[in-house]
Amino acid sequence: MRRRGFVGLIAAALNLGASLALAAAPAGRVGVVSHIKVLSDKVEDVSSPEAWKQTYIRPGMTDQEKALAIWRTVVKYRHQTAPPNEYLLDNVHDVFKTIHVYGYGMCCCAASHVETLARYIGMPARGWGITAHSVPEVYYDGAWHMLDASLMNYFLNEKGQIASVAEIKQAVMDWHARNPGYRGNDAKLRKFAADGGWRKGPTLFLSTGDRFWDNNGINMAGWHGWPSTMQEYDCKEFIFDYGGSMGYQLNVQLREGERITRNWFHRGLHVNMFDGEAPDVLKTTAVLGMCRKLGDVAPGRVGNGVHEYDLPLASGGFRLGALQCENLAAQAEDGQSPAVHVADPARPAILVFHMPSSYVYLTGEVVLEPVVGPGGSIAVAFSDNHGLDWTPVARIDRSGAARLDLSKLCLRRYDYRLRLELRGRGTGLDRLRVRHDIQHSQAPLPALLEGDNTITFTAGPYEGTVTLEGATTVNFRDKGKNLFYTAFHPVTTGNVRTDGMRIEGKGSITFPIATPGEMTRLRMNAFWRARDKRDGYDVEVSFDEGATFRKVTRLGGPTAGESRYFTIDGVPPGCRTAHIRLVGQQYNTTMLFGLRIDADYLQPHGGFRPVKITYVWEEGGKERRHEHVARSPREVYTIRCGPKTVVKSFTVELAQ
Repeated sequence: MRRRGFVGLIAAALNLGASLALAAAPAGRVGVVSHIKVLSDKVEDVSSPEAWKQTYIRPGMTDQEKALAIWRTVVKYRHQTAPPNEYLLDNVHDVFKTIHVYGYGMCCCAASHVETLARYIGMPARGWGITAHSVPEVYYDGAWHMLDASLMNYFLNEKGQIASVAEIKQAVMDWHARNPGYRGNDAKLRKFAADGGWRKGPTLFLSTGDRFWDNNGINMAGWHGWPSTMQEYDCKEFIFDYGGSMGYQLNVQLREGERITRNWFHRGLHVNMFDGEAPDVLKTTAVLGMCRKLGDVAPGRVGNGVHEYDLPLASGGFRLGALQCENLAAQAEDGQSPAVHVADPARPAILVFHMPSSYVYLTGEVVLEPVVGPGGSIAVAFSDNHGLDWTPVARIDRSGAARLDLSKLCLRRYDYRLRLELRGRGTGLDRLRVRHDIQHSQAPLPALLEGDNTITFTAGPYEGTVTLEGATTVNFRDKGKNLFYTAFHPVTTGNVRTDGMRIEGKGSITFPIATPGEMTRLRMNAFWRARDKRDGYDVEVSFDEGATFRKVTRLGGPTAGESRYFTIDGVPPGCRTAHIRLVGQQYNTTMLFGLRIDADYLQPHGGFRPVKITYVWEEGGKERRHEHVARSPREVYTIRCGPKTVVKSFTVELAQ
């Protein structure tokens, strides 16, 4: 682990802030429109935790109704299949990332999602490990209640309350005791369940079984069902927190020249395509029966979209979306060619811009039209840790079209920065374009159906986010497929082991975080172990470059595993840097399985500009298209679609 003094840490943060300020553009001009949201009346608004809450949790609901709303959410937006792997945790356990980016996962993912949503609305939750399966429970009315959003079931006890893991286990084991010879025998259980035989099983399952299982006891995804349940709950269960995470936000942002297209189809691309199992929903939608029953109207589940950014070089408009501009002149400013070029050949010119995305990057390329003067060059570098370190991509020393492949660098990333250093008289660019294939779920997209479709457009608040998230355990670090937390240059004191930030005795680890604009809030999600009641971390924050810290919360014990999402209040006006310190002590075991820190900030050139929304669909195989320019931050309009409508794509970009 890199150990640096606080002086160096503060200097790095200040230098970053200074360099970001160099991208300043004329006051009053809008360069970035953030939180662009397009909704259809055919699809629910689950664009954020609060939007989900407003959609699903209504005033006057009982706690059981709230629990069922959580279950319906996870079942509808997450299908059971081979999970996406980002190599940060075992699988993706951020419920809103699952809803918007993937739409599928395994049982541990579903259990974590139920836990997360329950805790978000103030209901205690926990996970259970049972035979070859993971399930959650939610606590209300003085008891625990099991809601399996993975295999899509729950059961009602004699009181009409959702049964607990203990009640289900007892019912299963009692049945096996009365009916020997079936325990652990999947083939025999399936034979018994066939043709309505499952209804002769535990009476507890008769309460809801017909909602979830067909006459053969199989659920609507086509494999699991009554036979699985009879094996999973015949077990020695154990409590286990599945490390639910929050922090991901759906924040579609646009600069001039930037365009994001989301599709109701895929091209076979997915986050596991090079080193993992493909989800079954790439090839079939028959497994989505329960999702359809709960209102999913998308043609499929996996979507492959495109994120493009063609920087407006000649006009100088690129400055409004850049993080750093030094010694660059645009054609519109001095009448010289190429479109953007070195202003003073005696020193290098620098351009740094970032590519934040709400959807995971699968591929990436940069297309350039460089003009290189005598003895000049253009060096391109990539950073996925907010400019703390740079990886060389290419050095261009001749004029002519060029393409740079970023795919290996940007895979599984949601944000990165590109740095171009131009040298020499006459050196510049006539074009600079970035293009990515992205993965997104089709389920929450604003679909069109036959008839009138009401479309609601909104934009704002005009904020961005800087995220610090890396794997915390060395087994993921050693795979080399995503960031490790040390990439963010934390400072340690005392005895902190690299693996899991595990404390030996006492120690601390401090993460600096800097934002391009005024910081508005800090958010944090932690998944930790503190086996002894004295074990744990105190979370502290500093907004004065580490001179003073105040305690925010404690990640304490005793616990084998616990996860929590919280917001850090009290960010001073004008602040652009913060330090998050975890002060730990260990008597038994104190370590972190997962850590995410988000710093939201006001976009330096944020505001509203007209946005063009383009829909494409087919009616009986014939392409139809609709364009609308939203000229205010909230607009409502109607798209009428004819018979046999199949929605294909929608694109958002700033209007010209």
